[in-house]
Formats: sequence, C-alpha cells, structure tokens
Amino acid sequence: MKIFKIPEATITRLSVYSRYLKDLEKKGVVTISSSEIAEGVGVSSAQVRKDLAYFGEFGTKGVGYNVKDLLSYIRKILGLNKTWNLILIGAGNLGSALVTYQEFKDRGFNIVGVFDNDLVKIGKQIADLKVLPVEDLPDIIEKYDVRIGIIAVPAKAAQSVADVLVKNGIKAILNFAPINIHLPKGIAIQNVDLSIKLEALTFSLTASRQQYKLNVEHDE
Repeated sequence: MKIFKIPEATITRLSVYSRYLKDLEKKGVVTISSSEIAEGVGVSSAQVRKDLAYFGEFGTKGVGYNVKDLLSYIRKILGLNKTWNLILIGAGNLGSALVTYQEFKDRGFNIVGVFDNDLVKIGKQIADLKVLPVEDLPDIIEKYDVRIGIIAVPAKAAQSVADVLVKNGIKAILNFAPINIHLPKGIAIQNVDLSIKLEALTFSLTASRQQYKLNVEHDE
C-alpha cells in the first residue's frame, strides 16, 4: 500500500464516513451495508467500496460492515486513535472561534497554545487558554510535542508565521489566511479560504441562468 497515491478526495470522504458511523454507533446500530453508508453521506455505494479498498478488506459479504469495527479502522487510518496537540497563531475573531470549536476536541484535536503579536490581545483569555506572545511559541511546541499549527492571521503575515512554525518543528499547517504559503518539502498544508467556498456557492446560484450567456461568449 502506497499512501501517497491515495486521492485526497478519498481521505476527505473517510472523515465524512467516520462522522456518520460515529452517529450510528451512538444510536446502537451494529451493522451497515455500503449502500446504506452511501445513502447516509450522499455518495455511491461503489465509491464507498472503492475508498475502503485502498486500505484493505472490510466487512463480510452478504452481511455488511460492523459499525464499531469499521469506525475503529477508519479512525486509525486517519490517525484519530490518538490525541493531537495543536497551536494557533492569530487571536482575532476567527482564531477565537477556532479555539472554542467543540468539534476539534470531539475529534481528538487539542489546541494547547494561542499566540499573537498584538499587545492588546496578548494576555487575553480565550476559553481556558491565555493568548501568549509569539516568542513563547518554541516552549509550547516542545512542552506539548506539537506537530500541527493553525494560521489565522492576515494574509500579509501568513508566510512569516509559517516560516516560524517550520523553524520550530511544526510538520503540518492548517492555513486560514487567503494566500498561498511556500513551504519546504515534507511539510503538509491544507488551505481553507472561506471566501472561495462562498464564491463556489454564488456560482451555483447564478450558473444556471447565466449558462446560455457563458456559452455564447465562449463560442465567440
């Protein structure tokens, strides 16, 4: 098995499957078929089977999957069978919301430090964390064995923040700044640009009534 060949979309769907299976487990559901998973998450049963096949054989033919076991397998694949300590840089509105986002904790992500270079924000309490100066970042990374950093700063500061994170041993970054960050080889990054997501929605709402116009312009 070569993990690097697995499509990123498959990993995203595994996260969706795990959430769905967790809900089923809470409801006491014992077994489930690929078609039932597909219906529950909005994909085809063939896609569910293909996604799982990357990682081995699961389930019993004619019976389906044991919900508890499949959830455990997927959580292990995603690295969710342990707690991950994170740090967050940027104590603005977005950063504050992320610190208090319960889904992070529920999924095993524990924010252990919040940092900012704004003297007005340093010392401020967000949930059970006090905003620290960026100078304290190396100590927190070492103390809690942090490998993942979250960037929630303005675009102009994002690259320099990323450089500091990498210099201090961070291996993966979740970036909310609307800018492409350049990182050394081997550092994982996921970009979350909320405005792009909204623009995709506005396109969906307007595309059908603009389709004819767009086609005409293309033909010209």
